[in-house]
Amino acid sequence: MLDLPQHRPVLAGAAYAGISEAGIRLEALPEGHLLHVLGTIEPAALAAELVKAGFANSSIRKAGFRQWFVAGDEPLTSAGLNTLMAALAGKAFVMDQSHGRVRIGVSGRSSRLLLSKGTAVDLDPAVFPEGSSAMTMVGHLSVQIVRTGDDSFELTVLRSFAESLWDELKHMAASAERDGA
Repeated sequence: MLDLPQHRPVLAGAAYAGISEAGIRLEALPEGHLLHVLGTIEPAALAAELVKAGFANSSIRKAGFRQWFVAGDEPLTSAGLNTLMAALAGKAFVMDQSHGRVRIGVSGRSSRLLLSKGTAVDLDPAVFPEGSSAMTMVGHLSVQIVRTGDDSFELTVLRSFAESLWDELKHMAASAERDGA
């Protein structure tokens, strides 16, 4: 019998341990679940269906016109996905992106300075409050940025670009430190 491939977090090991310096913290977030939802359902109704399907601790992030990402730290189960798909039938389509995307946390008093070195999104809290999200570029990589707190953000990137984004963030963090962050 052939061995099945084993899941290995892409940002695993000592090279990707959390980094804390100059008021900036980078951390590889758990590779739990990430669902792409497309349809006419409103976010409040989607949130209610998520609770019923066992995704109460998940967050909803706008990803485009009538599109959302549903992200959470818990691994996705087939039963939970099937329950959600059945509940949203006729209102929205659900696609599992859990194995195709990786989330990275960026936090600390200098997190906005660090991110401003890589993206043109205005991250001022008055313009981009907690819960806001934007699809953008960080350097040459397509990334979704979500504000998760006053000085904390979550970046979601395609799995194959996660290491490149991590390296870019480390480089920008060193640059922010040199700039007196």
